[in-house]
Amino acid sequence: MIESMTIANTATFGPVPEVLNKLSQFNFLFGANGTGKTTVSRVIADENNFPTCTVTWKAGTKLQPMVYNHDFVERNFTQSTELKGVFTLGEKQVDTLTKIAAAKVELDRLTTKIEDLTQALHGANGTGGKKGELAMLETGLKDKCWAQKQKHDAKLQGAFESYRGSSEKFKTKVVQELAENTATLLTLTELENKSESIFGPTPTTEQAVPAIESSTLISHETNPILKKRVIGKDGVDIAAMIKKLGNSDWVREGRTFHDENGSVCPFCQRRTTEAFAQSLNEYFDDTFVTDSKAIADLATNYSTDAARLQQQIASIIASPSRFLDVEKLKTEKALLDSKVSINVQRLVGKKKEASQVVELESLSNVAAAIKDLIDSANVLVAAHNKMVKNLPQERSTLTSQVWKYVLEELKTDLTAYKTTRDGLDKAITAMNGQIAAATTDKTKKVGEIRELEKQTTSVQPTIDAINALLVSFGFHGFSLAKTASATSYKLIRPNGSDAKETLSEGEKTFVTFLYFYHLLKGSVSDSGMTTDRVVVFDDPVSSLDSDILFIVGSLIKGLFDEVRLRTGHIKQIFVLTHNVYFHKEVTYNRKRPRNGVLNEETFWIVKKSGLVSNLAAQTTNPIKTSYELLWSEVRKPERSNLAIQNTLRRILENYFKIFGDIELDELCAMFDGREKIICKSLCSWVHDGSHYAHDDLYVSIDDSTVENYLKVFREIFVKAHHEGHYKMMMGDAFVEESVQAAPRET
Repeated sequence: MIESMTIANTATFGPVPEVLNKLSQFNFLFGANGTGKTTVSRVIADENNFPTCTVTWKAGTKLQPMVYNHDFVERNFTQSTELKGVFTLGEKQVDTLTKIAAAKVELDRLTTKIEDLTQALHGANGTGGKKGELAMLETGLKDKCWAQKQKHDAKLQGAFESYRGSSEKFKTKVVQELAENTATLLTLTELENKSESIFGPTPTTEQAVPAIESSTLISHETNPILKKRVIGKDGVDIAAMIKKLGNSDWVREGRTFHDENGSVCPFCQRRTTEAFAQSLNEYFDDTFVTDSKAIADLATNYSTDAARLQQQIASIIASPSRFLDVEKLKTEKALLDSKVSINVQRLVGKKKEASQVVELESLSNVAAAIKDLIDSANVLVAAHNKMVKNLPQERSTLTSQVWKYVLEELKTDLTAYKTTRDGLDKAITAMNGQIAAATTDKTKKVGEIRELEKQTTSVQPTIDAINALLVSFGFHGFSLAKTASATSYKLIRPNGSDAKETLSEGEKTFVTFLYFYHLLKGSVSDSGMTTDRVVVFDDPVSSLDSDILFIVGSLIKGLFDEVRLRTGHIKQIFVLTHNVYFHKEVTYNRKRPRNGVLNEETFWIVKKSGLVSNLAAQTTNPIKTSYELLWSEVRKPERSNLAIQNTLRRILENYFKIFGDIELDELCAMFDGREKIICKSLCSWVHDGSHYAHDDLYVSIDDSTVENYLKVFREIFVKAHHEGHYKMMMGDAFVEESVQAAPRET
């Protein structure tokens, strides 16, 4: 059966969908003509003709819609010269009927099975069941994947290109990578550093950091002269003294002043002998001179080589590579500079005191550290240049590595997702298979029933039943007869002449309704009589007399009983009407609670707000009596100014003239001035059905004028001593006022 409907952008329904939901077995829609009831019936009749509207069937099982509305009458009576015969099952072939009944039971079982499986698959509202669980699982994973995207998007967005604008696409990509990604897992820092180059502006090749030459400088540290005590010749007569005093360097330095001072001792200022000068020369022989020169050369070479190395490093720092750790290089250079300075000072000391043993600060470690920094930078430069040379492949590789990292972060979630997804997929596949198998069996069973129906169908029972009803309801001037084809009907007069064109509107409406009523229990072909159906009655009592109205209502209520008892093939009924009396008749149910509805029914009001139709669900039967409806208009704060006069007149007519047989002329005489004119305006229509001469003055009235009408209306009840009735009918809308009632005449 139909669970819900939405109607929009068709006929008088606007772009905002109007909804009929939580529908039950019996659904009653009340509304004036032109409010949109027939549109509702047309959507049910063929939803495919209304693409902006939707009809939701229980568990997706669509039943045969059978709709009685103006279109049905036009199609079957006005446009056709004959009525299609209604085939019904004969009652004499008991064995065949038994087989049909058994097959129908099996068909119903298959239908129920399909509905149960469909509900388990999709849920009661189409968003639950296993499919709903799967959707929730996918949504949960989508949210977790999107959180990872947002977490890393700032620095790794290059790898997410084409997937950054859709959480669904991003999740789908994650699932795809889960099945295919075999990339190497890098750290987040590595990925971010690589992304800066590879996904940034198109990179260019970088120059390698120049290598430094430190081996020559470091080799000076092992020069033997550093550890050699450079002193004079031992065999000279002054050698013993110099050796004893250990002042070879002092003597060598003083010798220079001695030679410059004309062989006068620079200390005692006495002239020395030639033998002394010769002793000095012999003591400081060629070996001493050679060693002294070696020391001087070492000091010079060391300073030159150190300056060259320092300049190389300074140039690297001045124009650093972006792959070089410049700050660390500066630190190492500062250490190198300090050691070089120390070594230069030590070599200066060696020159002055050649007899001293000197050891230089080793530059090996600091030079190795600087070389490592340069080598590390050049490794990165080489990798960068390789990347530039093969950028597309590098981007592809890095993209895979980024997704690998995302997969690693989502590892726990993805494992749980895959386990749950596999289970749901297995269950859904099994259910779909069962639904497909049951659907196939159902199709076969339908074919079997149709073949059985063909063996025991006839159009004659419908003729007999309709003619019997026509006679019983007093329609003796025409009847139904079989045409020459024996598969259609025609309407004839007692003398056999065609009656179709001369029927009154009431006769045409009634016979068309009876035809539809019997069609509900049959088919226009020789099969399909047992198809499950949803039935719609759209204003079936138009143009009917009141006595026939009750007959139509009684027949429809008989169908309600068939639905309740499940004795027929009708599963759901919609009744749409503008007739208060028919609505009251067809909705009467003594089991209904006073202020509520039964589980088997729903009530709706169809109305227009401006030019747009609206559907409003009701918690109780909205139509009690036409008299109560009139009072409800008075109670409403948003009452129509244009219609309020006629509403008040009709209440006065019903209560005073029809029910109470009370003359209102005397009551009007108790009013004065404007109130008297208003009272006569109301009462005159009650008298003769025509408007009073002064009515034209009040066709277009404002809120203040309406208040005057309502005041006089109330005072009529007060002056007639029927204020209690007024108070009862106004209910919660009644407002206490100080009204002076006229004394009752005795």
